[in-house]
Amino acid sequence: MSEKHESQLKIFALNGNPELAQKIADQVGVPLSGATVKHFSDGEIQISIDESVRNDDTFVIQSVSDPVNENFMELMIMVDALRRASARTINVVLPYFAYSRADRKTRSREPITAKLVSNLIEMNGATRVLTLDLHADQIQGFFDIPVDHLQAIPLLAHYFLSLNLGTGDDVVVVAPDHSTTKRARALAEYFGAPIAIVDKRDESDATETLDIIGDVEGKTCIVIDDMIDTGNRVVYSANSLLEAGAKAVYAGVTHAVFSAGATQRLQESPLKEVVVTDSIRLPKEKQFDKVVQLSVGPLLGQAVQMTYDRHSVDELFQETAADKLYMKNEL
Repeated sequence: MSEKHESQLKIFALNGNPELAQKIADQVGVPLSGATVKHFSDGEIQISIDESVRNDDTFVIQSVSDPVNENFMELMIMVDALRRASARTINVVLPYFAYSRADRKTRSREPITAKLVSNLIEMNGATRVLTLDLHADQIQGFFDIPVDHLQAIPLLAHYFLSLNLGTGDDVVVVAPDHSTTKRARALAEYFGAPIAIVDKRDESDATETLDIIGDVEGKTCIVIDDMIDTGNRVVYSANSLLEAGAKAVYAGVTHAVFSAGATQRLQESPLKEVVVTDSIRLPKEKQFDKVVQLSVGPLLGQAVQMTYDRHSVDELFQETAADKLYMKNEL
């Protein structure tokens, strides 16, 4: 139940993922507010807000996905426009946070681009960030403003449970590298299942059979990750799991980046299904028979409503509450 407010809630959609923005607005029960976004022939961007936002709580929905830099500049210009128009709060909703893989220095003279992006968003005047499945949890600490880091694991788990893949004795959740084990354990808890880890040490040989840590023989495997970019890692993992005796392999990820021929690679792979969310818009040329897309609109919409109502979003991190949310909405 929403509280009465002196300010109005206004949701703005940019070009990164307008379909998801509409789902978020529908979940909240408000229409999208009007804004005009123009791109000039030389690449410059012009944004004008079509209604008053003075003393309003504003939410800008923008997935910073391909074209990454163009979508990021749209976001920056929109936040600047809202600040200059005297919005009470500017809440940036980032279903997909670009540059999140550049979260640390891995060699000399290398930038930490995720920190740079965080600084730019904050210095521009954003008052809060809502985001989904960051590549690295520590990115939250790159901001000195509140960051709500939501998780899509309950949504993916609810879908895989609906497939009736079996009990914990029949299913293994697979981390495609050692850094993904936390995510794999979170999904495995829904099945009461063990986890396995793909141990790839030599990145130079993409065709090798990868070592598997754990027993996958005769099991249905779910490879879990935060994103699929080129698709190489998940496909090589699927091949190695089948080589190790797995019965079938599924993939479950939050962000469908799908670059550099990933869609064809995934379609031709032995994966049964590639389950993703709509955090990134999938144009027709990136859709294929094996892909299943689930919506994070209800989750983000509820987070927006709770933020506007000055309520804690803590319950969205509790599995039981998250399960109830997804069960109320069709996948």
